[in-house]
Amino acid sequence: MFVKRFAENPILKPNPNQSWEAEAVFNGCPIEKGGKIFLLYRAVSLPHYHTSAQSRLRVSDIGVAESKNGFSFSNRRRLVIPEHEWEKFGCEDPRVTKLNGKYYVFYTALSDWPPRAEGIKVGLAISKDLETIAEKHLITPFNAKAMAMFPEKINGKIWTILTADTDRPPAKIALASFDDEAQMYDPAHWQNWYKNIDKHVLPLLRRPQDHMEVGAPPLKTKNGWLVIYSYIRNYFSAQKIFGIEAVLLDLKNPLKIVGRTNFPIILPEEYYEKYGFSPNIVFPSGALIKNGVVYIYYGSADTTCSVASVPLSQLLEEMANQKTVSGAFSRPKENPILSPLKNSSWETTATFNPAAIYLENKVHLVYRAMSADNTSVMGYAQSPDGIRISYRSPDPIYTPREPFEQKTQPGGNSGTEDPRLVKIGSKIYMFYTAFDGKNPPRVALTWIKDADFLKRKWNWATPVLISPPGIDDKDACMFPEKIKGKYAIIHRSGDDIDLSFHKNLDFEKDGWLEEYRWVMPRRGFWDSRKVGAAAPPLKTKEGWVLIYHGVSEEDGIYRVGALLVDLHDPTTILGRTDYPLFEPQAVYEKQGIVPNVVFPCGAVLVDKKVFMYYGGADKVAGVATISMKDIINSIKH
Repeated sequence: MFVKRFAENPILKPNPNQSWEAEAVFNGCPIEKGGKIFLLYRAVSLPHYHTSAQSRLRVSDIGVAESKNGFSFSNRRRLVIPEHEWEKFGCEDPRVTKLNGKYYVFYTALSDWPPRAEGIKVGLAISKDLETIAEKHLITPFNAKAMAMFPEKINGKIWTILTADTDRPPAKIALASFDDEAQMYDPAHWQNWYKNIDKHVLPLLRRPQDHMEVGAPPLKTKNGWLVIYSYIRNYFSAQKIFGIEAVLLDLKNPLKIVGRTNFPIILPEEYYEKYGFSPNIVFPSGALIKNGVVYIYYGSADTTCSVASVPLSQLLEEMANQKTVSGAFSRPKENPILSPLKNSSWETTATFNPAAIYLENKVHLVYRAMSADNTSVMGYAQSPDGIRISYRSPDPIYTPREPFEQKTQPGGNSGTEDPRLVKIGSKIYMFYTAFDGKNPPRVALTWIKDADFLKRKWNWATPVLISPPGIDDKDACMFPEKIKGKYAIIHRSGDDIDLSFHKNLDFEKDGWLEEYRWVMPRRGFWDSRKVGAAAPPLKTKEGWVLIYHGVSEEDGIYRVGALLVDLHDPTTILGRTDYPLFEPQAVYEKQGIVPNVVFPCGAVLVDKKVFMYYGGADKVAGVATISMKDIINSIKH
């Protein structure tokens, strides 16, 4: 969320008047020279007959353009063109570094058509002025791409970073060092290096299903060498997710990782990243640091060049933290605080997903309980300190009463599920999921007077359905006060969190909940498949804090994060946790009816401390605590 795209993106587009760059210009790498910024980029030609291929091809050259500000480029011309057998089908994706008065341009060289791994290698063009090429060399005798040089020697040696086995995955981002320039294009040196490749690899690949490539040449910072690179999730499926990430390497030993991002800092979102020769691609290829800002140059949809910026200090802080799951929430030793009772007919299978409300210095829990025939009802428990249970009702306090929540399929799930409680005025409203086992689950609403609730007189109002028929709708709750004179109801009728505003709560007259799509899943993140509200929002000086659950496309695990939204306009999202604050770790969260689930339905704020109540593996109920300050800091980084 702290990366900003240049407003005039894309900064370089194909030129229809130049056949060599008429189809695409992308994957640009900038370098400073004489007060200007020169951008080397891959240029794709119009289709033309290629003698060696004996067919019509689009061929890539490497172009160069000039700019005074790094955004507006002119004087575009070809710099590196296919000349040798080992590059005759294209020169692609340049990375340029200046060292000892020379410009070293590494690029992908294609020697075979149709392309195959053995014919895709790294080439090198050396220039003294970025006007002409003095010499060229084939670098790697094996399949490789995306090579770049460090801008200064380290411990007296020339260092490079490259992606080996790019087209014979798993790809490996690795480092290579040389005593002198000639050693860089010595086949014997590379053959020995490749035999021992595991010694040179940076352990960046998280899963065998993913792929990665070096992006920009390394940038020197006081904290380490900054390398921007491409990380592609689900590379071998139709659901590829191209993202841009960063890693920080030790200044004296680049094989040592100092820090890294754990999620993408850029994903395809803008039209020029979603549409082109290769849709939904952002591919980093160069970067500059100017005035404390990192400018990331990247290819967009394999068609154009674009640029984004990020404050260096913020990016370094993000990487140095090396956060995965923050673990900010603490579990008490008393967990799980509610478990099924074998001798109880109505809660013998599961007791989970508790709603919570704080009244008269006590925490009151209304939880979902399941019987042996999988009928869900509501139980009640009370805690004087938010953790220890001092009272638990021997009977259910709420049972299915209406046809829309009564069982239609013997033995199947049905009933009243996953409550959320909100107090406005003298009424306590309960939103819950009503399910008859046949039709899609819908949101139901009931209420009780606060005096009756405290006296345990369960005089609930007749429930009404408030979500449209035929649509799976769950995870509903409400802001605990009106916003601009309206009730603001949160629900989920798809994979995202929705908002619906109402002057009153008489749904029998005014129809159903509306779908204002508010909080969406984020591709490539821990909440990539779906998101849902956990507990009603908590009010703070900074804004409303909404705890929510998210499910990952990759592993299907339920995790918990938080949002900060504007006090007066909740449609305005002020911040969102990039990393989950809570995930299944305890045995009772990993093992149960549905494994690897933490599912909060209640949260209360007591003396600046948040008590979050959740279901563990759809079997038991637990509590976890965190300071509100820690939540807000996590949202704001």
